[in-house]
Amino acid sequence: MGECAENWALGIGEPFPYAFASIAVPATRVDGSEAVLKIQFPGRESEHEAAALVHWDGEGAVRLLEHDPDRHALLLERCAPGTPLSELQPDDALDVMAGLFPRLWKPAGAPFRSLSEEARWWGEQLYDKWERAGRPFERRLLDAALEVLDGLPRSQGEQVLLHQDLHADNVLRSRREPWLVIDPKPLVGEREFGIGALVRGGELGSGRDWARHRLARLSSELSLDPDRARGWVLAHTLAWAFDEDGVDPGQVEVARWFIA
Repeated sequence: MGECAENWALGIGEPFPYAFASIAVPATRVDGSEAVLKIQFPGRESEHEAAALVHWDGEGAVRLLEHDPDRHALLLERCAPGTPLSELQPDDALDVMAGLFPRLWKPAGAPFRSLSEEARWWGEQLYDKWERAGRPFERRLLDAALEVLDGLPRSQGEQVLLHQDLHADNVLRSRREPWLVIDPKPLVGEREFGIGALVRGGELGSGRDWARHRLARLSSELSLDPDRARGWVLAHTLAWAFDEDGVDPGQVEVARWFIA
């Protein structure tokens, strides 16, 4: 971090407390403008974060100011005041997201990993993870996710850039635009996949009814196929429910909300 601060002539402050997959600190550039210095923990989902920000070019998302791939370092536009979208009333926040999603869904290709490739990777691992974790949930739920991961990738619509972790705490209030997206975890795939993190997240009202409300409303307003969106939410939630320690029962329960 010190080398990046020196190379980019930055003054830096104390780390933000809410960064989990990276270290992020407020920074000040020589011209006095505010930025964020982010050092990534290398990972599959965030591998092409810088490329996604370049692709969006500030349209609904923070701008990339500098990038040092060798140090996994990004200098980013800073959102001020930076309050998260989750502080709005749930339906007001959905209004914001219904306007942001179409701006982010730009046609894209390389270097981004495809949703088809990622779905195949999830599907290849899911059964073994379920077995190793001691079969922690019913086989019917596992089979439903595997069916989605086998079938939906082969019949997708237009391929666009997706942020696979776009929940309400990854959208911040800003001065340049009212709201800007941060922390892309990019994939290229159909739009129906793109609403999943917002649908399943509890930031805009927790529980099954709220999640289904978000799915129905966003599918309607964005002209998405609700059955395909529901399937992607189920499969992605279950795939991300596993980690080195086993399975997150809360995420398993969320996946159950979307089984047909």
